Amino acid sequence: MIGLVAHPSRTLSDRALDQLSSGPATSAVLCDLVLGLAGAPAVIAERLAAALLGPDPRVCQLADGRWSLVAEAFGSPLLEECAFAVVDVETTGSSAGGGDRITEIAVVVVQGTRCEVVFETLVNPGRPIPMPTSMVTGITDAMVRAAPTFAEVADGLLTALAGRVFVAHNARFDWTFLTAELKRVRDLGLNGPRLCTVRLSRRLLPGLRSCGLDSVSNWFGFENPARHRAGGDALVTAKLLARLLGLAREAGARTLADLASLEARRARKAKRKRSAMPSEPRADSYPGYDA
Repeated sequence: MIGLVAHPSRTLSDRALDQLSSGPATSAVLCDLVLGLAGAPAVIAERLAAALLGPDPRVCQLADGRWSLVAEAFGSPLLEECAFAVVDVETTGSSAGGGDRITEIAVVVVQGTRCEVVFETLVNPGRPIPMPTSMVTGITDAMVRAAPTFAEVADGLLTALAGRVFVAHNARFDWTFLTAELKRVRDLGLNGPRLCTVRLSRRLLPGLRSCGLDSVSNWFGFENPARHRAGGDALVTAKLLARLLGLAREAGARTLADLASLEARRARKAKRKRSAMPSEPRADSYPGYDA
């Protein structure tokens, strides 16, 4: 299965994965380029490669003995075969590296006709929530005082994400916060495919000037009574994803790789009339904006 996995953030296998990202490689090549053991006997090279890569779910050994990333070995899955984990996090601020922490997390699974909340919890961030943030999210210090810490919910979260494609509206924001928290409490990193519904919306809804969550929700007529709460935003993003998958299929996307290629495609820049007045920035262009 192609999907998210958690792995130790500091391992020798990272160098092997970098090497395999350019294509399958033999044990001898990996021993040379990763371990610095040029000319190691074949039997020794095989044993070392198996010890290094054998337990890693991201890697498999091909019939000809070479090692390969799983996605390259089996090809990209069809969209209907994929399970998507649609994620939303609420936080104390916008800087995961500057001390801000998660206050709420939700994960909604989208697979075929299934759209289900599989994980949702408030999180005690271990620090005060700034008043401006509380005014936006409605999450207060009193609400999270008795909530579990991230360390206490990490295992359940990883279960909800495992083997699924990570999706979020402005995915970099949610991904950055989750990886920072997992690094802090488990010394783990996330690895696997991820999709951003902001980027997909820009490619598939060219008529929209802004692809913030409110704008796209209004476009499709989605209601979100729990705006700026993890569960409400994750659910409406899941509905958005379902619509975008349909549009992507109409555009010819059949596999996860097709969808990722579509997301990465540069959008055409529409010609705009010049004005002496500065234009207002798009709502979803702010760094860290969770839309």
